[in-house]
Amino acid sequence: MITRLWNVARVHTVAWPLLLGWPAGVLLVSFLIPFAIFAIIGDTGNDFNFTGSVSSVFGVSLAFYLAAMTQTFPFALGLSVTRRDYFVATLGVAATQTVTFAVALQGLAVLERNTDGFGVHMRMFDIPGIFTSNFLVQFATYVAFLALVAALGLAIGAVHLRWRVTGLYTVAVAALLALGAAALVITWQRWWPAIGSWFVDVPRVVPMVALPAGLTVVAVAAAWATLRRATA
Repeated sequence: MITRLWNVARVHTVAWPLLLGWPAGVLLVSFLIPFAIFAIIGDTGNDFNFTGSVSSVFGVSLAFYLAAMTQTFPFALGLSVTRRDYFVATLGVAATQTVTFAVALQGLAVLERNTDGFGVHMRMFDIPGIFTSNFLVQFATYVAFLALVAALGLAIGAVHLRWRVTGLYTVAVAALLALGAAALVITWQRWWPAIGSWFVDVPRVVPMVALPAGLTVVAVAAAWATLRRATA
């Protein structure tokens, strides 16, 4: 079985530029632009100059797993690969990519921290370090959020594969209505201060690792439930 899954996973590794090359390239460009800006500006008087450019790697990862469902999956079925084998192999690829990216991002965060933001007080990679000094929680935060993005890509791609654009619009509207209803209830009951206090008081590992990990499990389950009945 392991050999079979490995052979299925190789379908993804053929597109290694999309799996590793493009994310690394996009991340490099996303780093160089704010670095150049802050180098030109000079001293801003702030403890650090924040940039959210690291989110670019999450966007590229999301696009890859969307394509894994909408483009690579039909191709794999044409090679007589079962849905189960394809999905399990894809999860293996996602886990490997997630850990690889998390190690790289955490390493860059350590470098950023020890070079005073690469000499320009830039805060791009060490964002988890703003909320906790625990090295393991910082690393686990990157793992959890990268895994969540991959799972969402699989789930959204599976929805598109089964119900096409109508499914995407339906899910988007349903999510918007659910979030809007939640915001209305919370505002009506005046729960916002309590929610804010909960995030402040709870151990950092809960919102930074446990919550995204839980959402990842839900998204993976939804992706598999949808994929089982999808037609290529």
